[in-house]
Parts: sequence; C-alpha cells; structure tokens
Amino acid sequence: MRIGLYPGTFDPLTLGHRDIITRAAQLVDRLVIGVAINRDKGPLFTLEERVAMIEEEVADLRARTGIEIVAHPFENLLIDCARDVGAQIIIRGLRAVTDFEYEFQMVGMNRALDDSIETVFLMAEVRHQAIASKLVKEIARLGGDVSKFVSPAIREALIAKMGQRP
Repeated sequence: MRIGLYPGTFDPLTLGHRDIITRAAQLVDRLVIGVAINRDKGPLFTLEERVAMIEEEVADLRARTGIEIVAHPFENLLIDCARDVGAQIIIRGLRAVTDFEYEFQMVGMNRALDDSIETVFLMAEVRHQAIASKLVKEIARLGGDVSKFVSPAIREALIAKMGQRP
C-alpha cells in the first residue's frame, strides 16, 4: 500500500490545499493529511477545528474515489510523522519560486534524516496558486470576500471566528 503524507497547518484549508489533496489522492492508496500543531504560528483555528474542517472537506473526495483520506495531528519532526503513519512519500504543494527554495532545503534535511522517504512536489492549478492561508485570514479579518479562496463552509467558519458578516 502506497501511503502519502501531505503536511501543513491548514489554518484554514484553502481551495489550493483541496486541489493538492485531490491530485495527491490519485497517486496513493492512503493519504494522510498531517495537521501541524505549530504554536509559533499562532493559528486562528484550534487543532480540533482544523481537523474537523479537513475531515468535512475531504468526505466527498473519499466517497467518490474510495481512497482512504485521514487527518492526523502532529507536533514532531515531519520525517518522524511520516514514519509514524507509514508514509513512503511526503507531498508538498508549490506556489512560487520562493516556496521551492524553502522546500529544497527541507528535502535535503529530510533525506539526511531518512533517505527512504521521497518528497513529491505538486503545483496547484493556476487559479489557486496565489492562495495563501495567511492572506485569506487577513482578507477575512478586514471584511473582504474570501469565497474565491475557500469553500462555503470554511468561509462561514472564518466569518464566525472573526465575529463579523461581510
């Protein structure tokens, strides 16, 4: 069984993330979405909220494809998380050249820690490449419309969390 790990903070899950998840599900038999517990980033949504949003957002994909897709919180090293879930592949999304520079360093470090786990890079569809969770939160905080960047359910969650209606 080919197991892939797609890690991130997913605060919140965007349409770009969903695009990568959909495409990654075509490459593996089981896709683990690693939800990072990153206290340094000060997430807007709690870990439990992020996991629940992911589970809700992937339910239709899971049903359509029959691929096992699960959300898995983690706080340890990415390579240790990959080992914990039995992943042979780490899946990373790329948006721009600046992403590649950071990811290139991470691949080198992860390969030094465990060279049996490969990293695969996927580019989101062009219409989703500029989407960043940080920017989505900022737009929502300032009362802007985020419907082009997140699903309706996540848009509603953002509005509720921000305590305002557009």
